[in-house]
Amino acid sequence: MALANFIDRAATAASQVLADFHLGDFKAALEKQVVAVAFDNQAASCAEGRATLDLAVRLLARLYPVLAILPLDSAANSQARALERLAKSINPKVGIRRSGKSASVCVVAGATRPSLRCPTFFMGSDGWAAKLSRTDPVGSGPSLLPYGAGAASCFGAANVFRTIFAAQLTGAELDETIDLSLYSYDKTKAGDAGPIDFPVNLGETHLVGLGAIGHGALWTLARQPGLSGRLHVIDPEAIELSNLQRYALAGQAEIGMSKAVLATTVLRSTALDVEAHPVKWAEYVARRGNWVFDQVGVALDTAADRLAVQGALPRWIANAWTQEHDLGISRHGFDYGQACLCCMYMPSGKSKDEHQLIAEELGIPEAQEQVKTLLQTNAGVPNDFVVRVAAAMAVPFEPLAPFVGQPLRTFYQQAICGGLVFQLSDGSRLVRAAVPMAFQSALAGIMLAAELVKHSAGFPMGPMTSTRVNLLRPLGSHLHDPKAKDSSGRCICSDDDFLAAYRRKYGKSVEQLSDVSAA
Repeated sequence: MALANFIDRAATAASQVLADFHLGDFKAALEKQVVAVAFDNQAASCAEGRATLDLAVRLLARLYPVLAILPLDSAANSQARALERLAKSINPKVGIRRSGKSASVCVVAGATRPSLRCPTFFMGSDGWAAKLSRTDPVGSGPSLLPYGAGAASCFGAANVFRTIFAAQLTGAELDETIDLSLYSYDKTKAGDAGPIDFPVNLGETHLVGLGAIGHGALWTLARQPGLSGRLHVIDPEAIELSNLQRYALAGQAEIGMSKAVLATTVLRSTALDVEAHPVKWAEYVARRGNWVFDQVGVALDTAADRLAVQGALPRWIANAWTQEHDLGISRHGFDYGQACLCCMYMPSGKSKDEHQLIAEELGIPEAQEQVKTLLQTNAGVPNDFVVRVAAAMAVPFEPLAPFVGQPLRTFYQQAICGGLVFQLSDGSRLVRAAVPMAFQSALAGIMLAAELVKHSAGFPMGPMTSTRVNLLRPLGSHLHDPKAKDSSGRCICSDDDFLAAYRRKYGKSVEQLSDVSAA
């Protein structure tokens, strides 16, 4: 058994949430763990249970070097081999145990209680509702929906992480029970659990950004029954090794594959007409010629990119995010009196440009003009530039030498964001950019897919603009955030020209958000 070959990226993410972080101690703590995934035929024989197990293994295999895959009855044995292959597709050196004797923490799907003496979390679902319990099995429902099933895996993986690193997580107590509907984000009650059998025509939908959140959305959409329509998937990049830290659908075999092409492959089993666009949003919009965008799912990394999407004036937007303290989903019309997407990301005060931020993170703030030129021209970084960065960061040059001649953005993303400098400095050189844990990104993506499907199907939407979840804390009782419309008058949704352009595109119809019971 061995830690994954992208563990430094995972360590980078953990360093941002764990107090008193030391790279060696972190790896040593992981190597002591045997995380058990136990299940019976009740879970293995239904779509919800299989979805929970699939995503749980996809999340756990990215961080923990040893998994115990434990079928709890003979009928569940056949599922075990598939889960083992899935884990090895992510980390080929992952240790697989077939006994729970040494398990340090366990997640369980199904109706059976395993005989293990370790902290245990029972995961399950019922359609839109995600369920978790520390004391009793919760089972998996009979529907084909992936929402509650996938969210339960994220809650389970989050509680495993909080159990193992409890001493370094302030206020990160464990969840006792969770029963949360992704239909209403209310505590599940009879009558508001949401429909479970319905066709969904997405019409013409755009999904912008196919990173970790996008992967969560694609994982979910691929399991939504009765899905049709036309989906444009937009992202210019290819899968890199460091992406495996939190891209739920990516394994070793997907490294180097275009993210957009991977998306079409994942959705091949649906009736969706999927069009891959391996370009940036701005280039796609320029090429399209038609600026009518009925529905856009946003899974982008930066506020600037989100502002660009809203600037194209889609009719309706669902926006998913992860950030330091939470993850979430927001819903936006434009000409309807509530916050548009730009309202959510209005800059306050003077902010630094990208080239300034990258120069600072490379340790050479005085070289921001050279950084700006390298970014604009996409020219390869010269040898003396890499030497200078190595010296500034007090790391050896040799491991960075292969980046000489490569574009600066590649150097920055792989050496800094990818965790190489973090590893070379033994964790002392922290990465400023937010790097979420895999379970955080996956849940944001599941929430994004749920909103796109609910909106397309005409179901009632959330009563508030945004809904937030913090997976590093027990699930809160109030998840909705009203997020008021920007009142400064600077936002484009207060600009008469933008409003007129929106009305010319979509007529006088106003996108209203129907109310549902508040949490």
